[in-house]
Amino acid sequence: MPTSVLHANENVEVRRSKRRKSTVSAYRDGDVTIVSIPARFTRAQEREWVAKMLTKLEAKESKRRPTDDELLERAVALNVRYLDGRAVPMSIKWSDNQERRWGSCTMPDRSIRISTRLRGLPEWVIDYVILHELTHILVQGHGPDFWAHLEAYPKTERARGFLEGITFAKEDPGAA
Repeated sequence: MPTSVLHANENVEVRRSKRRKSTVSAYRDGDVTIVSIPARFTRAQEREWVAKMLTKLEAKESKRRPTDDELLERAVALNVRYLDGRAVPMSIKWSDNQERRWGSCTMPDRSIRISTRLRGLPEWVIDYVILHELTHILVQGHGPDFWAHLEAYPKTERARGFLEGITFAKEDPGAA
């Protein structure tokens, strides 16, 4: 039977398994962190491993949460690599107020906003959204010319599918 504990302002569910002999794993499921441990662990070992796994998860996730400055560095690199340096943004920042969009590009000032909902997602997905918004500096709208620019990025279709899956699951959680 899983036990739920609050650890450093985090909701943690500990799952003990008789089949698990020595390995410990952890993952996030929404706002709950699931930590799976061997059933034989003592409460002290449980506390020790929960703390270790929370630290490990946080380190892993922080690598996937670039700062605004790192977003700009990534945008510059993506622009050079996939758009021949032609789509120079004036600014790129994280945005908390994008509920329905993954990103936006405001012209003519070439400012890009990336939804904070992307934080923690795989880098190739974030890169796709950045590249998508950079492409809007070159092409307004989503016509054939727009998509032709994005063909250079090899994970465009995969990233679009990934984001569509998130949107679908959020809009219809019972369908998944």
